[in-house]
Amino acid sequence: GLIFPVGLMLVLLAGGELFTGNNLITAAYMDKKVSFLAMAKNWLTVYAGNFAGSIFIAFLIVKSGQLSHGAHLLGGVTIKIAYSKVSLTFMQAVFLGILCNWLVCLAVWLCYGAKDMTGKMLGAFFPIWLFITSGFEHSVANMYYIPAGIMAKVIPEYAAASKLSAEMLASLNWHTFFVHNLIPVTLGNIIGGAFFVACLYSICYKPRS
Repeated sequence: GLIFPVGLMLVLLAGGELFTGNNLITAAYMDKKVSFLAMAKNWLTVYAGNFAGSIFIAFLIVKSGQLSHGAHLLGGVTIKIAYSKVSLTFMQAVFLGILCNWLVCLAVWLCYGAKDMTGKMLGAFFPIWLFITSGFEHSVANMYYIPAGIMAKVIPEYAAASKLSAEMLASLNWHTFFVHNLIPVTLGNIIGGAFFVACLYSICYKPRS
């Protein structure tokens, strides 16, 4: 929870793009400042970029041997986290995705409302800390966590450290990643960010004539 907010800080302060935060473009769409096509193009492009980057980082981490720390326990924990995420029901994943991006988009909202670097960092920190410690589901984070677990499970030492049965390990695969987690979590993230933050705040703060 204390470390994870660094990711959003790097995105917002260094000029990167994050799919979940970009769900706030819905506010600009409602204000007729961007077209639906332009918003959809941004979402798809950034989503693809986030996915490619996450897979690349997962590959680097696994291949670098970083997961061997703690007598391979880090690798075991990585696999267990990935397994727990693909074991969610579809609706659980959707609701956890809603709760997650509600907080993530509020973090982005607060960050852009701050005037200096310290304020932006604090605005991003607390909502992200809350979503991580609450166990909510973030589609882009899962683009790293679950592929890292899938890659790690084929290494015998990591698989043994996870203490998962062969059946459990077999259920952690690319199919369950997409169907049981990424698709429903992405839908939930869009609802949480685009509706509960962007749409509702646009309605609440729309200038009255």
